[in-house]
Amino acid sequence: MELSEFARTILTSPDLDQKVQRPASPFTDEQPGQPFRIDTPARPDHLQFAARRTAPSMPKPQAFHDPAKVAVGHHIMANHELQALEVMAMIMLAFPEVETEFRMGLADIMVDEQRHTKMHVRRASELGIEFGDLPVNSYIWQKATKYQSAMQYVAGLPLVFEAANLDHTIELETVFLKHKDTKSAAIMKAIHNDELQHVEFGMTWLRRWKDPSMTDFEAWRQNLEWPIRPSTARGHQFQAEARLKAGMDEDFVKLAETWLDESDLQK
Repeated sequence: MELSEFARTILTSPDLDQKVQRPASPFTDEQPGQPFRIDTPARPDHLQFAARRTAPSMPKPQAFHDPAKVAVGHHIMANHELQALEVMAMIMLAFPEVETEFRMGLADIMVDEQRHTKMHVRRASELGIEFGDLPVNSYIWQKATKYQSAMQYVAGLPLVFEAANLDHTIELETVFLKHKDTKSAAIMKAIHNDELQHVEFGMTWLRRWKDPSMTDFEAWRQNLEWPIRPSTARGHQFQAEARLKAGMDEDFVKLAETWLDESDLQK
């Protein structure tokens, strides 16, 4: 399947099953096409982005003794994974001039995002909530609409949202195990292992594309679009070892753990 066809189906089809269907044939990149962007990804009616602040927030960890709250958590995470998939499709179509090696690597990650979405959808359903029963936000998509280059994408999504998920996945796995929810814990562990590769993908391309005179951290910071900043790329329990495993060097990890911008100091 052509990468552009794969991405366009994800971005423009309102059918959820089509969005998360893994291609049956190998990817090719012979017809990348012209740059293409849309304001909002096509979605079925029950998964349209809700008005700001109307979607539920992630339940607090102490609430996960209640299966209904766990279902809400998986519903929210399914939407996060679906948004990431849609953002990646947007990048594929918006920047067709980017190296085929990058595009092929991105397509492999998109297949992971399809699988992550389905895992969360299935678990939420097992716990009593169907995907679309609750309003869903557009936070990740809205931030990604500001990307004006593939470099801004690797700085923003792999090295912020997915890097933070290195922490969130371990935090949630621990909480789910505490409450004997081994199914939910296994999902978080599987996603954590995939995120290691996704973050490594982001670091690899940041280094290839950055100004050689800049450090990795300087290049990363320069390509972040406000309000995304280094402090948004971490969870409550910073997983330094995971970041090293994902290809960040020690200096980058130390700065990522401790960096505070002026806006953070004003809180």
